Amino acid sequence: MKKTFSFMLMLVVAMSLVLSACGQAKNGGTNEGGSKVESDGSGKDFKIGMVTDVGGVNDKSFNQSAWEALQKLKASTGAETKFLESKGEADMEPNLNNFVREGYSLTWGIGMLFEDAMKKVATENPDAKLAVIDAVVEAPNVTSVTFAEQEGSFLVGVVAGLMTKTNNIGFVGGMEIPVITRFAKGFEAGIKAVNPEAKVNITYSGAFDKPDLGKSIAATMYNDGADIIFHASGGTGNGVFNEAIERKKSGKEVWVIGVDKDQSLEFGDEVTLTSMMKGVEAAVTKVSKDLIDGKWQGGSHQVLGLKDDAVGLPETSTKNVPEDVLKKVEEYKTKIVSGEITVPSA
Repeated sequence: MKKTFSFMLMLVVAMSLVLSACGQAKNGGTNEGGSKVESDGSGKDFKIGMVTDVGGVNDKSFNQSAWEALQKLKASTGAETKFLESKGEADMEPNLNNFVREGYSLTWGIGMLFEDAMKKVATENPDAKLAVIDAVVEAPNVTSVTFAEQEGSFLVGVVAGLMTKTNNIGFVGGMEIPVITRFAKGFEAGIKAVNPEAKVNITYSGAFDKPDLGKSIAATMYNDGADIIFHASGGTGNGVFNEAIERKKSGKEVWVIGVDKDQSLEFGDEVTLTSMMKGVEAAVTKVSKDLIDGKWQGGSHQVLGLKDDAVGLPETSTKNVPEDVLKKVEEYKTKIVSGEITVPSA
C-alpha cells in the first residue's frame, strides 16, 4: 500500500513538472536559441512593451502607427500592452531595460536611434526578446525590421514631378541618417524620372520633435517658390502641415506629401496631396502576433518594400491626384517590383 502511494505521488510530481514546462514554453513564444514552440493562440499571458523615439507616441506618424498596432493587438488577443516615451536618446536604454526587468514577453524599440541601446540591452539580457524598427541589430534575441523607403518615396516623387506648377519642390527630413536619406534619394529620383527640369530642395531639420522648426523651414521653401513639400521628419513635419494650412487659407496653392501614415486623415484633403505610407503598423502587428502564435524567430532581419505592399500611396490619393498621374505611378511601381528600375538609396 505504501509502495503504491509512493508511486502515485511520484507520478503526480512528474506530470506537474511536464505541465509546468509546457506552460513556460507557451508563455515565452520560443525555446532557447529561437526555435519554434507551440502556442494556444491567446495573448492573455503576454505582455508587449514599446519604447518610442524622441518624436513621442502622438507624433501623428511613425511612433503613433506602432502604438496603434499594439492597441489593436490588445483588442484582438488580450495581450497586455504599454508604451514608454523617450524624451532624448539617453532615455532609450533605461526604457528598454524597464520592460525587460518587468518580464515583458517582447519589447519594441521604434526607430533607427535605438540601434546602440538595443544591442547593449540584448547582449546584457540574452533571455529577453526584443524587436526594432528601422535598425539592424545582430543578436539572436532581436528581430529587426527595415523598409525600402526609397521605393515608396520614388512613387510620391512621380506625383510631385508631374503635379508641380512651379518646378520647385521641397523635401524636409529629420536627422540626416540613412533611413531618412533613403526617403530623400528615392523622392528626388522619382521627380527627375518624370520631370528632369524640376528643382529639388533637400533640407534636414536635425530633429523629429520640433514642429516650430518644421514650420519655419516650410515657410522658407514656400517663399522661395516651392508648391509641394514632402516631409519625413516625424513630429517636426506637423509644422510643415501647419504652415501649408495657413497658406491655403490665404489662397496660396501649396501642398504637403505626408509620411508613414495617411496624413490626410489628420490634416485634411485640402492640404495633403498624398502620403508615402510605410507599413510600421503591419510590421509591429506581424512580429508581435508571431510571438503569440509561437512563430517568433530571434536573429532575423526583414526588409519590406513595394513587393510586400509595405510602402506606397494610400487609396485617398484619388481625391487630389488625377487618374493619369496615378496610372503613371502604377507603371513605375511595376518596373520597380520587376527589377527593371533600381531606386537609389543612401
